Amino acid sequence: MEAKDFLTSYYENYDEDGRLTSKHGRVEYVTTMKYVEKYLKPDSRILEIGAGTGRYSHLLAQQGYRVDAVELVEHNIGIFKRNTTDGEQITVTQGDARNLLGINCETYDIVLLLGPMYHLFDEADKLKAMSEAIRVAKKSGVIFVAYCMGDASVLSYGFVRGEIHNIIEKCMLDTETFDTFSNPWDIFELYRKEDIDKLRSHFDVTQLHFVATDGYTNHMRETVDKMEDKTYEIYLKYHFATCERQDMVGFSHHTLDIFRKD
Repeated sequence: MEAKDFLTSYYENYDEDGRLTSKHGRVEYVTTMKYVEKYLKPDSRILEIGAGTGRYSHLLAQQGYRVDAVELVEHNIGIFKRNTTDGEQITVTQGDARNLLGINCETYDIVLLLGPMYHLFDEADKLKAMSEAIRVAKKSGVIFVAYCMGDASVLSYGFVRGEIHNIIEKCMLDTETFDTFSNPWDIFELYRKEDIDKLRSHFDVTQLHFVATDGYTNHMRETVDKMEDKTYEIYLKYHFATCERQDMVGFSHHTLDIFRKD
């Protein structure tokens, strides 16, 4: 099977559309939107690459922005189209983040690359995806790149869920450094902050933020999901106050690297 086949099979059997609707899932969602909204202007043009089922794209279109979306998996595109409501200035096309065919250079004010880096395993492919996102952004445009973090997965999946010996047996972990290794059939590529910094260093960009989009939330998801609304609002306030603390970002399952095209 090719990498795309593994990815297609995964998303055909996974509720991607509902992933961000639980209380613990909404932390990542509202955090991402909080930072996107920092850089929106009334006439902003937005591109979402790897848009999934379109939760971010549709919300932005419903707010009146002109949004184009690119998604690889046909199953997700079908849900994306069904979720489109009247009045949205939105398009979705099938495409690969590594080669944005038909999209001109310096077109968009905001570029969201919120999914593809989860599923690219070769460094050359990662750099192609980042290069394309930067290429289609206007000068001084802002790019948002999301990642899955390795240490959070080692802690939650390896130790809390008791899979650490299985991970070691599959050679997915360096037992000295505890760095992680993934293959296309594992679906998700995992990172440490130094890996992300190294990727970004290849490009003429200026970093604006590095954000732990869910922070410690997924380590205590049952607790978060049971919170009454008043407590949940306090939790969100705590999360927003700490999500850029660099001593805490490694505990987050998801991070967001935000930078400006120079």
